[in-house]
Amino acid sequence: MAGPKLALAGRKPYLRRNTMLSWAVTFLIIAIIAAVLGFGGIAGTATGIAKILFLVFLVLFVVSLILGRRPKV
Repeated sequence: MAGPKLALAGRKPYLRRNTMLSWAVTFLIIAIIAAVLGFGGIAGTATGIAKILFLVFLVLFVVSLILGRRPKV
């Protein structure tokens, strides 16, 4: 019984890190579809949200690269 829990525990941090990027991509796709269909206000809003989420993701990614994983002492 403990085996599957350990396997899932290893995946959760990976999923949490990619959640913000997936939301940014989702809003970018919504913005592209809205722009093609001619919904200017919705496209602009979705584009703005996608840009903000992508920049936050990028900053967090750079910070995690700089700090990295610290070895256990």
